[in-house]
Amino acid sequence: MRRSAYLFPLLAAAAACVPLGTPITDPNAGKPGQSSPVQAPRANAQLRFEDATYDPDIQSVQCYASSGQPTEIFNAPVVSLAQAGGIVLEFDFLGSQSRRLTARLVHCNADWTPSTLTDLQFLNDINEFNLTDYRTSVATQVPYYHYRFQVPGVKLSGNFLLVVQDANTRTPLLSRRLLVYENQVEVQAQLGLAPGGSARYTMQQIDFLIRYGAYPLVNPAVETKVVLRQNFRWDNAKYGLRPTFVRDAEQQLDYQYFNFENAFPALNEFRYADLRSLRTVGVGVARLDMQASPREVLLLPETTRGGRTYTQYEDADGQRVFENREYGNGTTNADYIWTTFQLRAESPAPGPVYVFGALSDWKLKDDFKLTYNAEQQLYTGRALLKQGYYNYYYVVGQPGTAPDAGYFEGSYQLTENQYDILVYYRPPGTRADLLIGYRPLVVNGAQVRTSQPGLFR
Repeated sequence: MRRSAYLFPLLAAAAACVPLGTPITDPNAGKPGQSSPVQAPRANAQLRFEDATYDPDIQSVQCYASSGQPTEIFNAPVVSLAQAGGIVLEFDFLGSQSRRLTARLVHCNADWTPSTLTDLQFLNDINEFNLTDYRTSVATQVPYYHYRFQVPGVKLSGNFLLVVQDANTRTPLLSRRLLVYENQVEVQAQLGLAPGGSARYTMQQIDFLIRYGAYPLVNPAVETKVVLRQNFRWDNAKYGLRPTFVRDAEQQLDYQYFNFENAFPALNEFRYADLRSLRTVGVGVARLDMQASPREVLLLPETTRGGRTYTQYEDADGQRVFENREYGNGTTNADYIWTTFQLRAESPAPGPVYVFGALSDWKLKDDFKLTYNAEQQLYTGRALLKQGYYNYYYVVGQPGTAPDAGYFEGSYQLTENQYDILVYYRPPGTRADLLIGYRPLVVNGAQVRTSQPGLFR
């Protein structure tokens, strides 16, 4: 994410800015946010151990590590054990009345199944927290309440699932994955050279090593579990990575593969649209309809970028920022607007097409599915979005499968991407997978964090 100076003014005005919500796109569902005072929550009672939204009135979810900086909204919910109380959750609840909500934490294993730990083994508090910090929207056509919750600190490192639920029915409304780490081992990483001919122009390979001299690992080649992520996504994360070399004398594990186990399609810089203003058209906007309620925005028709020359520009790695350009304070002043996406295609794609990014929880959701018009050779789709600045891709795929972003976006090794490496270990005789190592890496960015050349010696 090459965040140049022009992005910082809009970031500074956004107090709550990287939502991960599920917009409502049913035009027959009535005016958004209009619910009866005693309406039961329309939530799926089955909790999923992933980033999920269970109630369609929950919108614009954002979960990040607080740093006090204007760009903190771009931080993934990953903190060290010493700063475990520094994760913030924010979201909107559409409607004209607030709801009594509670939150709880679930400790999870490395594979995101619930662990067998009791609450007191990872918390100092009773594991039920009231969400009392909320504010109503101001002069918006779609009324909502904005909630903010500071996640409490924990006593152990590892994976945690934050669950927000209705206080009366105890049905889950949303869940978010959190990571708490302690760097007991040293992780070094660098951009490698993807093997396989043309793959070196379309893939990015992350070579890394783990030094464990300061931490006693038992059978490290087998017991150490490693996860590699791109842009903090879970849908395409690499699991089950085993070391290619074990150097017992140096107490070092090398991860340098030759069959793309640690390589990702580099893809392209994200597309963007500026929905911060309802008085003037922003970048990527073709038309505003101020008479509609809620107001409507038509985005400019876009085309495929596959097979074209790579173009470098600033993006936000698929994230989004809330802001009302006229009145500021996107937390409660930003309104919800129907946004229509348009994508030109001479023929239908080999599968369903979706708008994809943080705005869709990095999932293929029906709310963001596009419909193809053969006569116009155009894909279109409409979603309810909060005012702000958005990044997204157009992808092809079926729900439950890995999306293909390269079909419309292309893939270029020069693309800027963020990666992070998660190292888990369960000490003998314990019942919890600890996150004993964490390493972020920016590839092709202004602030590249790598080791020196000659990582593997």
